[in-house]
Amino acid sequence: MLKVGMVGLGGISGAHVNGWLNLPQAKIAAVCDIRPGQLIAPMKRTGAVGYTDFDEMMSEQTLDIVDICLPTYLHSEYAVRAMKKGCHVLCEKPAGLQIADIEREYQAARTCGVQFMIAQVLRFWPEYEFLKEAVETQRLGKMLSGHMYRLNNMPGWSWDDWMKDESRSGLVPFDLHIHDLDFIVYAFGKPKNVTHYRARTEKQDFIHAVYEFDGSFITCDSSWYTGGYPFGAGFRFQFEKGVIEYAGGALTVYEEGKEKQRDVSGSRNENGLGLPQSDGYEREIRYFAEKVESGMPITRVKEDELKTVLTILQNL
Repeated sequence: MLKVGMVGLGGISGAHVNGWLNLPQAKIAAVCDIRPGQLIAPMKRTGAVGYTDFDEMMSEQTLDIVDICLPTYLHSEYAVRAMKKGCHVLCEKPAGLQIADIEREYQAARTCGVQFMIAQVLRFWPEYEFLKEAVETQRLGKMLSGHMYRLNNMPGWSWDDWMKDESRSGLVPFDLHIHDLDFIVYAFGKPKNVTHYRARTEKQDFIHAVYEFDGSFITCDSSWYTGGYPFGAGFRFQFEKGVIEYAGGALTVYEEGKEKQRDVSGSRNENGLGLPQSDGYEREIRYFAEKVESGMPITRVKEDELKTVLTILQNL
């Protein structure tokens, strides 16, 4: 049985708790947050011991895995601290705000002989996996163009308002746009050219980016809008013989000479973030747990790809 300790019990942690609870080979043994009130619900759901001090948790518990859902600027520090205690680490995206954060984390994993993975969930999201497979097999011919979007309102729910602080969150590029860009690098490789436009005020942040490849391009829109704008995410990709669209929780293939086919549907909103429910979180957690158990290397999320993404983000 894999004993898991969770650190940081903010909004995204609920999706991680659900994932671990669905793994019969794992148990959440400990949860940690500096806010005592945040411990109550996950302790009831998991039977875990609650801590408000990370060092106390690490000294009292013998953990196999530490799952980090802390604010972005704390990811690298706590990932390395956990690995130095001999724990395998799954860490929410991004790896950090600097290339040095990635290098520090992966070097710690190599030195300590543990598994380390950044939870880039779109790599495990069924609809995006379907798209990647279509690109690789060229079942609809070559990809000609793509559009991806991830739109939300300015977050007002984060602890200490850290998400609105560029030095701690990196704002829209590192919090929101990173999802789509990471998938682009994962599925298509490093773009040959990047063009972007940004409209930013104290209450809004919007990015429109164009990623160019040989013979194709992908546009992306990412936002923190004002006025309670609802969360929405999806894509539309044009191929030589059809279009694949993910919108409104449904994946639709419009294939030349055929009527449309719905391949995946039924997403619904969960938790206070308005995130669409999918088994993507569970799939990334299951993948990580299997690699820990088998001792096989993690190949789904690679250090060099994360560095490519971060280098692009730093210039947006």
